[in-house]
Amino acid sequence: MLLSFSPFVSGASPLNDNKVCQPHSRPWQVSLRGGGKSCSGALIDKWWLVTSYESYTTIASLGEHDVTATEGTEQHIQVADVIRHSPYRSPLHSLTMVRLARPAQLNKYVQPIPLPSRCPQPGELCHVSGWGSTIPNQYEPAQSLKCINVAVVNDGTCMDSLPDYVYWSTGMICAGQQNTDNCMDNAGSVMVCDGQLQGVQWFNSGCRNPADPTVYTKLCNYSDWIKNVMDRFAPVLPTETPPVRTTK
Repeated sequence: MLLSFSPFVSGASPLNDNKVCQPHSRPWQVSLRGGGKSCSGALIDKWWLVTSYESYTTIASLGEHDVTATEGTEQHIQVADVIRHSPYRSPLHSLTMVRLARPAQLNKYVQPIPLPSRCPQPGELCHVSGWGSTIPNQYEPAQSLKCINVAVVNDGTCMDSLPDYVYWSTGMICAGQQNTDNCMDNAGSVMVCDGQLQGVQWFNSGCRNPADPTVYTKLCNYSDWIKNVMDRFAPVLPTETPPVRTTK
């Protein structure tokens, strides 16, 4: 059973100009690390995460805020399985599901985010979180979780902004424009709209050119695929051996 939790109540927005989130206001955010690489993902079930990147990760860290410190809220869980949507990456799909080796323990620091029941609309305000720089063309090592607010832009604006080597697909959604928050330099950053998971970062346009919206995987188009993967690759749980009964 999910704990009662309201992710966008007072204190859940960025604290100040450095865009640091209120600690643990995004309990679905996961840091995936391994093989010298890192990315973000979102917890959608006690066994499952989604991200937009092919994950070679060995460890999923839940309940994180400052990834450089031990806060006592973390759960570090081995990755058991990685399932990519096929065909993978631009110009088609950019979505990966990650199954944990053991279920996450749900508490106020670790909670799944609901999958979308609808698609977001142009102009809708959404919230993006990840670890890394929020300043275009400026590197900043990952430390505390950052939060920015972005507005969804229409498909035509998104298509017109893409570089020649990135082709538009219906699996994309774009958000963020010039003179607004539009940079989150963390692969797989999580976009939430109206309390539902609507995107994971696909192409980080806004950190290269603030005038261009950033591209996210449009998760409202993938709900059936996600649920199918969860059913097909469900963990095999040990069964209890019934006690041996004797008769006289």
